[in-house]
Amino acid sequence: MYSIIDIESNGAGFREESIIEIAIYKYNGHEIVDQFISLVNPESSITPFVQKLTNISPNMVKTAPKFHELAKRVVEITSDTTLVGHNIEFDYRMLRQEFKRLGYDFKINTLDTIPLAKKLIPQAESYSLGKLVKSLGIPLADAHRASGDARATLELFKLLMVKDKDSEIIQQHHEEVNAKTYLNKIKDLTQDLPSERGIIYFQNGEGKILLCDFVDDLKKYAILLFNSKSKKWREIQDETDQIQYDFTGNTVIAKLMMKTKGLRKKENLPFGLYFNKGKYWVDKISNQEKDTSIVKFKSFTQGSKAVRFIKSQDQYVEVQNLVTLLKLPETDQLWLSSGRTLGEKSFLFFQEGKLSSYGFYDLYSQIESIKKIENLKIEIDFSTKDLENDLKLALLRGTFEITAPPIK
Repeated sequence: MYSIIDIESNGAGFREESIIEIAIYKYNGHEIVDQFISLVNPESSITPFVQKLTNISPNMVKTAPKFHELAKRVVEITSDTTLVGHNIEFDYRMLRQEFKRLGYDFKINTLDTIPLAKKLIPQAESYSLGKLVKSLGIPLADAHRASGDARATLELFKLLMVKDKDSEIIQQHHEEVNAKTYLNKIKDLTQDLPSERGIIYFQNGEGKILLCDFVDDLKKYAILLFNSKSKKWREIQDETDQIQYDFTGNTVIAKLMMKTKGLRKKENLPFGLYFNKGKYWVDKISNQEKDTSIVKFKSFTQGSKAVRFIKSQDQYVEVQNLVTLLKLPETDQLWLSSGRTLGEKSFLFFQEGKLSSYGFYDLYSQIESIKKIENLKIEIDFSTKDLENDLKLALLRGTFEITAPPIK
């Protein structure tokens, strides 16, 4: 039994998308035995590009059911089936994402018609749904609408099943996709990870943390670790059964979150920014008899980017101006920046020149009093001396908006 699916999304950013239309045809290998087609209210905007592509306007989905009202029907029609789609990874991800928002873990066997078509129709000029079905004489009504694309995918799937006379390729593909191989383990663990900065936790089946780290790209880091041939990662690769993560926002906030959780990340900063005879340059700190660096970097490339920026700013011709910019506060200050996610801001609170707390608040809120900070702040009960370089880099990059503390 198969459930052939197509989904249209509102075009928002990765992990922010919402379904605006869904079509599912339940197929028993001979005929359609059930079907479900519906517009979906995404409870958010639809990008102009998607509106033009699908002809689905905000007014059309305004009175449509929300996904939580359709979820039970989706589970019913797909139950005990293999989910089939043209680029099924997208449709499956969208379903998992919507169900996850409802606190439900949606899992199902999948089959993608793209790799099947490549095996069974190797002479095709294109494997995009529109061009492929046109070349095969399969009608496609309402392209880029869920019902039209799902129906065309169903007709394509029927043709592929006929061409695969002994069902060898379909069976092989099914086994490859659903086999408990190491490659599928990597795919299952990383497919929902966002490409954003955060703290990543590799855990075993009992939830024990095997490794945690602050990284700039959660998805990329996890994939690189699993694909590494280094023996030092072998145990992590073998024992990891789940991956969790926390969004962190900018580097300073990320490291404060790590330290608050009692986590440590040893960081090597071998390069320094130097100034002499009217010239800025980056060099290895080990090459200097005495470390007089203005600020330190983890790579030569990072330092070079900073030098290019500094040279583009007339006010930093005088090195003292740069030193003044990078001087940490000696009095009370409030530093504001973007938060961990869209719609959130973060703050650092310095009291008498000491970083005393940090926290987060809603984008549209105002920190108008010390009392408001008291309700939001996370106290710092550890040394932040090792964060001084990160604070200087944040000042150089303009990461924070610096303001006087709110009134008492």
